[in-house]
Amino acid sequence: MTDTKRDIASVTRRIDAPAGRIFAIVADPATHLQLDGSGMLRGGIEAAGVSGVGDMFRMAMHNDEMGDYEMDNLIVEYEQDRRIAWQPVVARVSRPEYEDAISNSALQRWGYVLVPAGSEATEVTEFYDCSRSPEWLREAVRGGERWREAMTATLDNLARLSTSGS
Repeated sequence: MTDTKRDIASVTRRIDAPAGRIFAIVADPATHLQLDGSGMLRGGIEAAGVSGVGDMFRMAMHNDEMGDYEMDNLIVEYEQDRRIAWQPVVARVSRPEYEDAISNSALQRWGYVLVPAGSEATEVTEFYDCSRSPEWLREAVRGGERWREAMTATLDNLARLSTSGS
């Protein structure tokens, strides 16, 4: 049985910017390279803004194990200025040993929840949910804990981007 609490990691930070401004940043895949706290993103390939469930964007990625690869990210949750989440699926790999991963969804989700804290501040939670993922993935990412440091850095980047020029 899956321990759902163990398999959802999240980090929350208060950001001194309105939810609408923050949401515009996280809902625009073109800004994800600037947000990325993991160092794995290489840029958007098909990175037009998203406006609802069913939209998709593609990102170029890299890590030491898989090398260069691309992920299609399907928007699975969308509530304007409040919540967005996507489910990534491997679209392309550079190493032949990972070709079996193409088009296979591991049912993981990345997303953000925004809760206004007055008119000029927002509690932002980034989450990684692998509660529906195969056991091998839940073990590999330690129930999502592997991403906690990267999510913390991402929220730092988000705070910087959403408060610059205000």
